[in-house]
Amino acid sequence: MYGTPHIVSDVMTHTVAAVGRRAPFKEIVQMMQDWQVSALPVVEGEGRVVGVVSEADLLPKEELRDDPATGFLRLRRPVDVAKAGALTAGDLMSCPAVTVRAGATLAEAARTMARERVKRLPVVDGAGMLAGVVSRADLLKVFLRDDEDIAEEVRREIVSYLFTPPASAIRVEVHDGVATLTGRIRDTALVPVAARLVRAVEGVVDVQFDLAHDDHGMRGAGRP
Repeated sequence: MYGTPHIVSDVMTHTVAAVGRRAPFKEIVQMMQDWQVSALPVVEGEGRVVGVVSEADLLPKEELRDDPATGFLRLRRPVDVAKAGALTAGDLMSCPAVTVRAGATLAEAARTMARERVKRLPVVDGAGMLAGVVSRADLLKVFLRDDEDIAEEVRREIVSYLFTPPASAIRVEVHDGVATLTGRIRDTALVPVAARLVRAVEGVVDVQFDLAHDDHGMRGAGRP
């Protein structure tokens, strides 16, 4: 009924830095600095993602460097002890990699980030090959969408389908991402449905209604 949500490939970074399993520790640190990122996909073969190495994977070595005599004692998890002595991306990386498909919706990507507590995700194709990277900041780009573009989608994909003609009697305005629907409708029971659909439109921050009940001249307030 309503427009297809924007997908990860619409907002992801297509040019992305990655390292192989044998990449040495200092090369990883240098690439993170050069690309200004906090994590790098680890790939093998033609670009299949096998893991991710992040700043968190590198920090145990810094803890150990501070005081080699007692450093291992302060590293509480066995995995941190192992990473403190690791020299290559293959030994440092977290695997299997948490990834997202290029065709996933932004909501799906956001849920994955929240569940896995990560700031960015490698984007892969159907064969698991690296296609890009999507970050939290990328997911927020939809809220930069033009207000009139949002309003037009609401009119075309929701109002024209959900409410009986003349749908033009319902006015749709969007200001700073807040969509407002004003007018007269015959069935106020549709208002909660419209609220859910409008909120699902990419870029909508909130939705408000000022819809009156129009049934044989009777009017009443209709709010979700």
